[in-house]
Amino acid sequence: MGKHQPPLIALLLVVSLATHGRGEEATVTPDPDSKTDKLVPGKSQTSLPRSFFKTAFRSTIGSFVRHPITTYRLGMATSHRRSATLLEDHLPALDPFALAHASPPPPGTGEFEGHLNKLGLPEPLPGELGYHLDGEAFFTAFEKELAAARESIDIQVYILDNDDVGVHCADLLRARAEEIPVRVIMDDLGSTMAHGRKPPSGLPDGFKSPGDIGNYLVKGNSKVQLRETSNPWLVTDHTKLHLFDRRTAFIGGMNLGRESRHEWHDLMVSLRGPILSALSDDYDSTWKCNGPLGDLALFARKQPLPDLDGPGIPLRILRTDVVHARSDILIAMRQAIRGAKSRIWIEMPYFSSDVIENELKSAASRGVDVRLILPDRANHEIMNAGNLVAARNLMKAGVRVYHYPGMTHLKAMICDGWATVGSANLDTISLRINRELNVSFNDPNLVNELSELVFEPDFQASRLLTPGETKLNFAPLIESIADQL
Repeated sequence: MGKHQPPLIALLLVVSLATHGRGEEATVTPDPDSKTDKLVPGKSQTSLPRSFFKTAFRSTIGSFVRHPITTYRLGMATSHRRSATLLEDHLPALDPFALAHASPPPPGTGEFEGHLNKLGLPEPLPGELGYHLDGEAFFTAFEKELAAARESIDIQVYILDNDDVGVHCADLLRARAEEIPVRVIMDDLGSTMAHGRKPPSGLPDGFKSPGDIGNYLVKGNSKVQLRETSNPWLVTDHTKLHLFDRRTAFIGGMNLGRESRHEWHDLMVSLRGPILSALSDDYDSTWKCNGPLGDLALFARKQPLPDLDGPGIPLRILRTDVVHARSDILIAMRQAIRGAKSRIWIEMPYFSSDVIENELKSAASRGVDVRLILPDRANHEIMNAGNLVAARNLMKAGVRVYHYPGMTHLKAMICDGWATVGSANLDTISLRINRELNVSFNDPNLVNELSELVFEPDFQASRLLTPGETKLNFAPLIESIADQL
């Protein structure tokens, strides 16, 4: 694939978004029940269904007009990075993402953190981190912070769904906007793709989805400020970042919808302390870039961050951001895997990255305890098949692969005494194309807590996969397709 084929890239991204299922990257399936809503007792409301064609127009023509620089950068970078994916698969020696450091210091050590600093990754910032495992824990904490906020609420989500959970969150945001400033950023394409189908568990009796959750959020006299991310070349902003009074943040894998609340196994983390200044600055930049000035916001002078010294443990913000040439997540993961001496434990919903697969094989050959937890069945056939192909290749190298019962959407990795959690999957679009947000740390207490809260119970709950279960017809073709997703 050459550097000057962005239309083909856009087509591949349409396929990738359409094949991940309803929640994270969703299939478009018109739902006749979604055209009329009845959301307030005694009051009937109607709204037009969210149109994929309108979103596609905004993602192409609209992006060229308002975001010419971003659109150009994304087109060229996306083409280059997809070409890199082909190179690493067939000509590993020419992998343009390969780094010279074949044996980094062991992850979890101060030397390893210094090594990442030298590679140009953002330096760690002090802060506090807490885990919120599964929907009950996260949404309870989310609603508590939303109710307690006294100065501002800033929400960024890939999908704000139009199911009962998404509407409930929208209602809470509308109510709080009567009292304090509330800003919401949602990914235009991600939310549009999610609006097409009812969740597997169905919807409450009598509930009818609004056609467009964005319109519902700002209709009438609502004081919510809403901006929807531009999607040039159909690249999405997969970030989940919620800020309350600029004192508490949540990041991780959950969207605002029924799958995250009731159906999927997933993880969010709360962050507090000086690191909030950097996250707040990040949110403000995203808000400006998706405002009426478009790419003119790129030239705005950024205010220097205040002194970020303070209490807390070192937390490193990691991004995938093509526009700003950031591949922090891929670089950090790759270096941690290469440096690992004792264990590499991973839980992911989607795995199709050849470069990570090759690193894990190498680690297993060194005698490292490499384990991977995948969902028993991913939420779309092509990604499920891609997971099985990756599992087959890894198992041949001695990696233990587990199937979690049901859909795990959790994204976490432990390498020795280092860990990372966030929004990024182990696939091409997360590691090289879409905008993603992770955090990494080497605090022993936090790493041990992640092990005890997530990995050890999930190993117990999961089933060890056998080689016979990974036999697939057309495996090479499936792998080639999945590599581009």
